Amino acid sequence: QRFGSENANGRIYPEAVLKSEVEKYQEAITDGRGYSELNHPESSAIDLGRIALNVVELHWEGSNLMGKAEIPISDGFRNYGFVSTLADMAAQWIISGLKIGVSSRGLGSVTQQLGRLIVGDDFELVCFDVVAQPSTHNAWISLDKGEIDMYRENTEKKGNLIKESKFSEFDEWLDKK
Repeated sequence: QRFGSENANGRIYPEAVLKSEVEKYQEAITDGRGYSELNHPESSAIDLGRIALNVVELHWEGSNLMGKAEIPISDGFRNYGFVSTLADMAAQWIISGLKIGVSSRGLGSVTQQLGRLIVGDDFELVCFDVVAQPSTHNAWISLDKGEIDMYRENTEKKGNLIKESKFSEFDEWLDKK
């Protein structure tokens, strides 16, 4: 997520509004409830049967909100590669090299100011969902810390990054579980 700049949905999140809601969301993370669903559903209620990620950390880097998440994969996926949950599906896409993103889901009003949609003070952050087209520019999921650095503020892209193995960090993560 990012404050102060227009996203692909034409919305601008003011700094105070977004930072306040992220601070409230930190409680959900602390409680182990940083749930993310696959795609944005119509409802604002989180459906436990659709969980694809669990956000475990959020922090600010300039106007960019960066985060870390766990993928609550099933034992069937971990041990045999069976895809039986939406989290398993998200994990499979990531280790297969597909580019998937994250987008915030929230409720609130917008006002038009000088032809731009400004998110109102009544905004309530519900969660961050796994999506094909994130509304925030470059809000992609990655296992490669070097790749993430390309999207941090005040960093420059330095050629194409070559990964030792696209599975290496995911394999390390699986070994810890």
